[in-house]
Amino acid sequence: MTEQDATRRRIVAGVDGSPSSVDALRWAVGQAHAVGAVVEAVIAWQDSVSPGWTGAADAEGFAAGIARKILDVAIAEASDPERPVWIGARVVEGGAVPVLLDAARGADLLVVGSRGHGGFTGALLGSVSQHCVQHAPCPVVVIRHPEN
Repeated sequence: MTEQDATRRRIVAGVDGSPSSVDALRWAVGQAHAVGAVVEAVIAWQDSVSPGWTGAADAEGFAAGIARKILDVAIAEASDPERPVWIGARVVEGGAVPVLLDAARGADLLVVGSRGHGGFTGALLGSVSQHCVQHAPCPVVVIRHPEN
């Protein structure tokens, strides 16, 4: 990151590969273009270790690699050549809520999808988006996918 980037406005977008999160990233890119900001696309991953499961020797690298591919696909879908914006990609080990709240420190805006992959399909907000709205250190925009 250059000194110029450090002084630019920064919008953090949480990505988990769900349609809602891709919409959130797309919205963040449009907003960043409008206000001259950069976008930091963030995906969190955790080991899915359960009792009795013995993962491969490189399970951590495998999980991080899958997260990176999900993030790369979302960035490709949300990028718009008509509205060029610098998009940084961060793959972080940890739970979605603490990772996003940490990434949002010093940001101008945190953008998340209304619903990820888990939980109750009838709920208006998922647990991650609801927690971010309540605890983020910056304003939060929640983007709802039309089918949610």
